[in-house]
Amino acid sequence: MKAVGYVKAGSIDQGDSLIDIELPAPEVSGRDLLVNVKAISVNPVDTKIRAAVNPDAGEYKVIGWDALGEVAAVGEQVELFKVGDRVWYAGDLTRSGCNAEYQLVDERIVGHAPKSISNAEAAALPLTTITAWELLFDRLGFSHSTESSKQDNLSLLIVGASGGVGSILTQLAKNLTNAIVIGTASRPETKTWVQQCGADYVIDHRKALSDELNNIGINNVNYAISLTHTDQHFDELVKSIAPQGKLALIDDPSSHLDIMKLKRKSISLHWEFMFTRSMFNTEDMIEQHLLLNKVAELIDAGKLQTTLKSTQGSINAQNLKHAHINIESNKTIGKIVLEGFN
Repeated sequence: MKAVGYVKAGSIDQGDSLIDIELPAPEVSGRDLLVNVKAISVNPVDTKIRAAVNPDAGEYKVIGWDALGEVAAVGEQVELFKVGDRVWYAGDLTRSGCNAEYQLVDERIVGHAPKSISNAEAAALPLTTITAWELLFDRLGFSHSTESSKQDNLSLLIVGASGGVGSILTQLAKNLTNAIVIGTASRPETKTWVQQCGADYVIDHRKALSDELNNIGINNVNYAISLTHTDQHFDELVKSIAPQGKLALIDDPSSHLDIMKLKRKSISLHWEFMFTRSMFNTEDMIEQHLLLNKVAELIDAGKLQTTLKSTQGSINAQNLKHAHINIESNKTIGKIVLEGFN
């Protein structure tokens, strides 16, 4: 099978940072699906792994954790899918990724893909959707409902709302919670995108968050989700979150956060890492299957839109390099997708 991989971790500008390779197709067993990958999306986790994680000696490392594909074969214990099903998933960080024609993935972290959108449009969503859903409903404890109401006057601040996670997080929060949704963005095009995703307000994260919130008549927020540069925004987040509020984050702050600053307000801190369930084979792994199915229904009902913003050709080393460069620029809006092997 065709695949893209590498033999040594390093910078994307190295000649062999990503190379086209041929590998034997994997054999399916147990609860695994063998998926014929049709389209993939590129995420910051791809660039971090490529830059820092070497493969085992004598082997290629294949990365990629966002895919749309078709079930080609099923293991003997599979109960949720059959050959020919169109599926979407993020996968398992501890296993070979989706930058290959065929991939093995546990059925419990796979969903039935939405019927109303294209392969590329669907491939943009799984990893960020799982992350956003778990942030809202598993980490911060929101109750989800298709009946949105502002009657409880709850407020949610999303720092970095124009990126992949922010784009779908804003939509989920707007459509499935009763929170007033405030997204941050700094450029005209990113502000417009966040507004299109449904934010009630858009403020500028290059300015003091507390001042920006005051300018829209909000003194404190009940919940804040920081998706990027948390260390730079931490003091302002502490200042802006209401007493007994909640702060969640997904990034890797470059400096230590002084969590003692959270104590006076009794602000709780929540980490989200969407690979936790598959990495530790938790008893509730199937929750990712269920949430992907639910989101597919919401898309087909017209309540959510794809976050695809750029397609960069077929799946090969050259195109993936360009995608990694774009991701590492920290200026992308929405998601980057590649489709088909040739």
